[in-house]
Amino acid sequence: MQLTQKIKIEPTEEQEEVLTSLSEICRLLYNFSLKERIENWKENKNKPKEERNYITYTDQQNKLPKLKEEYPKYNWVYLKVLQMILKKLDANYKSFFSLWKKGDNKAKPPRFKGSKYFTNLCYNQSGFKIKKEEIKFSHNHPDKTELSFDIPTKFHLEDKNIKQIEIFRDEIKEEYYISISYEVDTPKYKDNGKYQAFDLGVNKHIGVNMSGKFVEFKNPRPDKYWQSKIEEVQSKKDRCKKGSNRWKWYNKKLQQMKRKLANQMKDWQHKLSKKIVENTKANTIVVGDLDTKDMAQNNKNVEGLNRSLQNTGTIGRFVRFLIYKAELVGKKVIEINEANTTKKCCVCGKKQDMPLHKRTYKCDCGNEIDRDKNSAINIMNRFLSQERSVNEQSSFMEDFLRQTGLEYANQQMSKHSQETPSSRTT
Repeated sequence: MQLTQKIKIEPTEEQEEVLTSLSEICRLLYNFSLKERIENWKENKNKPKEERNYITYTDQQNKLPKLKEEYPKYNWVYLKVLQMILKKLDANYKSFFSLWKKGDNKAKPPRFKGSKYFTNLCYNQSGFKIKKEEIKFSHNHPDKTELSFDIPTKFHLEDKNIKQIEIFRDEIKEEYYISISYEVDTPKYKDNGKYQAFDLGVNKHIGVNMSGKFVEFKNPRPDKYWQSKIEEVQSKKDRCKKGSNRWKWYNKKLQQMKRKLANQMKDWQHKLSKKIVENTKANTIVVGDLDTKDMAQNNKNVEGLNRSLQNTGTIGRFVRFLIYKAELVGKKVIEINEANTTKKCCVCGKKQDMPLHKRTYKCDCGNEIDRDKNSAINIMNRFLSQERSVNEQSSFMEDFLRQTGLEYANQQMSKHSQETPSSRTT
């Protein structure tokens, strides 16, 4: 399993000049390669499919030696870094085409990088040396300034199986960081017969286990705290002339506030995902497979929901945290389709519309339950019906009905459904 560690570095003025120079060369390579792809696409788009010959990552990579001969400055950058620039452009195109083929009309192709953009320097597997408290990067810049940075011993980099290191700059804080990706060994997953299902919502996450017992985690919603403050600064910024000193001050302030909001949400998601994984006896955690992007698009007219889905940090990111933290301890997270789990009664299976303002699910069979709890039970039921035996599903529902006091209602419902039409009329 591959993990990533972010570490702050403090380059000197000379080192910063070298980093900026190397980044600019990489930016130019990205833009020239992008232009080459655009022109290649224009040449081929009107040709028959069998005659099209689109340029690939391999084609552009094979041109690097000739490019370095024509433009000696490209020799300043370590070869692997240049290759990773081309690979990143290729990955951006693949991501765009993947979204476009899925029908995402808002998907946009890669764009050119502006002159103020700091292009990340990615060292893949080589080009760096690590000592106990120091990391050194290779380059051929005429300045000859060493790109050597101190690293706190607590990170123990020399003990890690490092695959990739990336140097990048936080434009808002104007600080430099390195991102280290490394491999870790994880315990093998073993199904212990215990499962826990979660309904992931905007305001709270509700889970249910095989015994029908619920656990609830409320979202502190830092976006609500920051919303009015961000809107106030945004309003003041909009009244300033773009590019003026006052506009720049408000813009920087606005970015800082948004960064604090994002950090607070990310911190909560990290802590909650760790708490869920460490405190459940279940080795299998089941969550609904939600597309928050589609949810935001489909609920544009619902006041507050669209903003909440965007500001609270994507649910998808929380699931990713949950997945890798579970894998670290030998557990597993399974995503299943949760379509109609909110509309369907967890006892009798009858469906009804559930607008967002309706927080309690009430059914003719006697089931009255919180809508999120109802959804969590349906997610568990769906998982058991797809992956496990009928006995496990029946046992889970029996425990749930016993916990909620719905045994009698369920018995009456079953008895009623087994009656013949003639017996009901008499």
